[in-house]
Amino acid sequence: MKKKILVIGANGFTGRRILNDLSRNENYLVTGCSLHDDIAFGSGNYSFIRADICQMAEQRMLFRDICPDVVINTSALSAPDYCETHREEAENINIVAVGLLAFHCEASGARFIHLSTDFVFSGNTDRLYTEEDVPAPVNYYGITKLTGEKHIEELCHNYAIARVVVVYGAALPGQHGNIIQLVANRLRNNEEIRVVSDQWRTPTYVGDVSQGIEKLIEHPNSGIYHICGADCLSISDIAYRVADTLNLDRSLIVPVTTKQMNEATPRPKFSGLSIEKARRELGYQPHTLEEGIRLMFKINFEF
Repeated sequence: MKKKILVIGANGFTGRRILNDLSRNENYLVTGCSLHDDIAFGSGNYSFIRADICQMAEQRMLFRDICPDVVINTSALSAPDYCETHREEAENINIVAVGLLAFHCEASGARFIHLSTDFVFSGNTDRLYTEEDVPAPVNYYGITKLTGEKHIEELCHNYAIARVVVVYGAALPGQHGNIIQLVANRLRNNEEIRVVSDQWRTPTYVGDVSQGIEKLIEHPNSGIYHICGADCLSISDIAYRVADTLNLDRSLIVPVTTKQMNEATPRPKFSGLSIEKARRELGYQPHTLEEGIRLMFKINFEF
């Protein structure tokens, strides 16, 4: 019997890639769910439902009508500056709705796979964080995501929390861009771009997130898994890799410190995540940043 999978946040950048990839698997019956109509109607072998997961009655109807075996939650309010100034909205989406999903998954026997973030950590380190390290978020976005994680751990016995970092790839019309696309666009337009030089991340190709999630669907264990890239780089070095891979003018990149950037909301200085657990338990194998950039811009690999 085919496994029924519900992808929540299916119009989003990461959710759409997961929806598209899973819908190609003949072992799955896939349904996408979003607050808005399908942005790519008729493009794949999936069903689509418009629903607001912040509403308990609409969540209840989703589970009643679909009876999912697996629920993948990619929805979130993820802009740190916005979360800082719209705390009630961030709480409703990142905490309350997640807790409801966890409750319904537990009640229905569905496996719950939830996307979280590196921003649950403080960044006060110089080594890659493992799943065993104690989180200590420095902004409200990170606080809401960590609280959502805790709700899942408390309410579910069959779950996987996938922490992702700086997800990039080609976006569909109507989707938010990402740092790789922003840098490429600026450099192609011969525009200078200021990029933080003293914050470090492990950027993740969106196809690798999808790969990791599919592995977690069939994985028998519950817990937290870091599903991200293996390259730990400063954000300015990420920008330089974009320039070099796409043969663009790297002199237009202006490295600045966090203090000089004067961001309204604090970010962790170092939030690179270790993927050793995912490699060991899932056989997870992400692309390098250069490989991901080439895939994103459909550049042929040189062997």
